[in-house]
Amino acid sequence: MPITPTPITAAIAGIFAGVAMPLIWPKLGDETMYWVFAFLLVIALPMHVLVVGTKPMQTAEGRAGIDGAVLKRVAIWLVAGIASVALMKIVTA
Repeated sequence: MPITPTPITAAIAGIFAGVAMPLIWPKLGDETMYWVFAFLLVIALPMHVLVVGTKPMQTAEGRAGIDGAVLKRVAIWLVAGIASVALMKIVTA
């Protein structure tokens, strides 16, 4: 199922990571595998699907490098994630 990423889906991925990771962070403990799985499930998977997308590039020029739309979505993802972490700190304080 191809998913076309948009700035909205990038913001959703950032908000999800920004809210979920601080909530599960204290529960992870010292077990390294928990940290790896948490990172993959909470940050890497939503970021890849909702920011980068699952639809393969159709043009040869798109494969040569990263385009401006992807950079914009990554920036939106980062800003949404940082804003969500800041909001979570304010709400839980």
